[in-house]
Amino acid sequence: MRVSTLGQNEQRQLEGRTLDRTFTDKASGRDTVRPQLAELMRFARDGDTVVVHSMDWLARNLDDLRSLVQALTNKGSAC
Repeated sequence: MRVSTLGQNEQRQLEGRTLDRTFTDKASGRDTVRPQLAELMRFARDGDTVVVHSMDWLARNLDDLRSLVQALTNKGSAC
């Protein structure tokens, strides 16, 4: 999950989903330098499914999105 400001509520992003773990950044999505995104990338394992509210919340540009999805796919995770 990601929200741009501390005052925004991220909980609505994954309403109704049962998840084993969540990673939440309260920062701009202009780049991929976000602590919890880095933790997600380290944590993701073969067989995991990564769920995001919207692809544009994962990355703001196509190059970053492709890179993140490729890295997760290479680890055996699904997006």
